[in-house]
Amino acid sequence: MADTSDPDPALVHDVYGRLKEEIAKVIAGQEHVINTLLLSLFCQGHCLLIGVPGLAKTLLVKSLAESLGMDFSRIQFTPDLMPGDILGAEILRDQSGSLEFEFQLGPIFTNLLLADEINRTPPKTQSALLEAMQERKVTVARETRDLPDPFLVVATQNPIEHEGTYPLPEAQLDRFMFSINVGYPGKDIEAEIVRRTTRDPVKPLTAVVTQQEILDVEKIVRAVPVADHVIDYAVELSNATRATEEGASETAKNYIEWGAGPRASQYLVLGAKALALMSGKSAPETSHVRTVAPFVFSHRIVPNYRATGEGLKPAQLVTKLVEEVKEPADY
Repeated sequence: MADTSDPDPALVHDVYGRLKEEIAKVIAGQEHVINTLLLSLFCQGHCLLIGVPGLAKTLLVKSLAESLGMDFSRIQFTPDLMPGDILGAEILRDQSGSLEFEFQLGPIFTNLLLADEINRTPPKTQSALLEAMQERKVTVARETRDLPDPFLVVATQNPIEHEGTYPLPEAQLDRFMFSINVGYPGKDIEAEIVRRTTRDPVKPLTAVVTQQEILDVEKIVRAVPVADHVIDYAVELSNATRATEEGASETAKNYIEWGAGPRASQYLVLGAKALALMSGKSAPETSHVRTVAPFVFSHRIVPNYRATGEGLKPAQLVTKLVEEVKEPADY
């Protein structure tokens, strides 16, 4: 008789530990980046990595794919990339003497997709990818095809080059659950990176998690109960980013042109659920909401002219904003 019992919540902590240990064999440091990337995976959300070249963004995503043992595709975004290069296209083939159209699957039909330098391709191609991310479906030639499950897009973006780039509009940035600023490593970590990469070639990692386990983890995260005061805190934080709303923070009133929408509140709670389970807790607390807030908000707020003039970045505004919103006590 088939086992119809629900997956054990302890599985999330176990899967997290296995993945983190395996990825650490290749990636030195960057713990907050790895943790947030795994949060995205467990929540069925997409992730945007922002950082200068050479910080192992691509290697990190490839290492995650190897640890998962799932299908992986990488697309290098360029100005001449077309939507069909991502989604796929119909090709005319000779089938037993007659010409017939056959759909050639694009690289988006995978479990883990790395969209490298997503801001280097024109808006039309960006939109094709971002629509598929939202709908988890692809429609070509009037036929709709479901994308695999699980499906995660990790996009990278170089913040220092502007010539020849097409910045993502705010509405499209909202498709990403988290954005992560990948910073320079410390001296000790950089020394370890040099030791590893100048010695032996990097060996492929071993798949330590099954596809079914990831699907079970996603199911568990969704099922976690959340106390009302935790939800209220998440909503209050989102409302505090909106300069024209009654609950706006002083930071929003002074420095933010446009704040985060309701999707931010959803992602705050969902991310807090996954973070709690990864930490071995049975339910999220307000501290978990506060921890994920920078990754949820930093690409969803638009600084005004005053913030730009004073050189304040979105991440700095989010830090100020979170400090201003009083965190309720957990019961």
